[in-house]
Amino acid sequence: MMKRDFNHHRHHIDQLIQAALDAADPYQAVKRVLTPADQNGTFLINNQALQIGPNGRLILIACGKAALPMAHAAVEVLGERIHSGAVVSKKGQQGTIAHPKIQVLFAAHPVADESSVTAGKLVFEMVSDLGPEDTLLFLISGGASALISRPLLPLDEWQTLNEQLLASGCTIQELNTVRQQLDQIKGGGLREAAGSAWIFTLILSDVVGNPLDKIGSGPTIPIQQNAADALAVLERYGIPMPVGLAELVSARRFSPQTSGKNGPGETVIVGDVRLAGEAAVRQARELGFDAEMLTWHLEGEAREIGRFAAALARSATPGRCWVLGGESTVTLRGDGLGGRNLEIALAAALALEEADGEGVIVATLATDGDDGPTGAAGGIVSGRSVTIAAAQGGDPAELLANNNSFHFFSRYLPDDLIITGQTGTNVNDLIFILKYPPQTIDS
Repeated sequence: MMKRDFNHHRHHIDQLIQAALDAADPYQAVKRVLTPADQNGTFLINNQALQIGPNGRLILIACGKAALPMAHAAVEVLGERIHSGAVVSKKGQQGTIAHPKIQVLFAAHPVADESSVTAGKLVFEMVSDLGPEDTLLFLISGGASALISRPLLPLDEWQTLNEQLLASGCTIQELNTVRQQLDQIKGGGLREAAGSAWIFTLILSDVVGNPLDKIGSGPTIPIQQNAADALAVLERYGIPMPVGLAELVSARRFSPQTSGKNGPGETVIVGDVRLAGEAAVRQARELGFDAEMLTWHLEGEAREIGRFAAALARSATPGRCWVLGGESTVTLRGDGLGGRNLEIALAAALALEEADGEGVIVATLATDGDDGPTGAAGGIVSGRSVTIAAAQGGDPAELLANNNSFHFFSRYLPDDLIITGQTGTNVNDLIFILKYPPQTIDS
């Protein structure tokens, strides 16, 4: 067991991060629920039989930041039984799939562009060709809302609307409520296109609470929301309503009735932030901490969550580790560079400095490795962070006011940035709080 020494806090945080990311590994997540064929040629998905008839086709579609590893796992298990398919992942990622009839595309995130529309058209047309003997295996992870799109608005208007929503401070659930009403793929649109085919959906969740219809905007999940719900979101955040919204929505709405030759098939959550956080807790215990996951439903404004995390940290007893999971929002007030996790960390640093948070560490992590357009996944702060920055001429409070959290770290505390690169997974965000015994803290 490693000594709970403040001087080793970076090593401790790195181990917690690695444990969380290992638990959220998309390849292993799919392998846990997909069972190879038995002697009768029957595969199992979460213990439900997937038996492909002699005239039936199995189509594999994978969309999201974790699409490639999820598809790799499915291809390894299902092999040549897969007739054809498509994998759509985020630009900047690399990879191929060892199947001659599976196309790999890379599209834009977090705002759709022409590549997203091209991918959406391919996927939509591929499933529209399915019949009652066919099966669709749909693998979805965070980012899919932007990566595959068939917007009812002109693309430039669609992009503007998404940018306004992303800057508004709305939750991902609210964002996807609007997206679902204005995109032919979202909100069950892909299910409707697949007609009578049996659909299996495996989900790596990036939405707090795992609401099935909001993860990736629910392409295979019927929704209950309507145009009025989307309009309410736009009004709540002062976003102009796209011209003709109601008419556009009424033109694409479809029956929410489930389809499928034997029912709706199966929808399975294969990984989420709770599994990742619990793995970090186990690792913390191995390091000698009294560890617990407090919540996996954390939501709210990033800077408020930062202050809350600092308050928790100050009240913790020495030797304690707390893990929180969820996803915050940032309301843009300035023109700085940052992301929600770095904003949480900076707000926590200011609160710790005000309260003399000695011996406390707060670390934040975007599990996909991308905390906004920063190249970082998160940051690590202590009660000393603000003092260190101020000694170099920095004004942390002004940086926070300008949403400039990245420059707080890159200019004054570069070693406290968490850089993972794109992780290939995406299960929300994590906050790690460590409280060290006083005798381990250097003066």
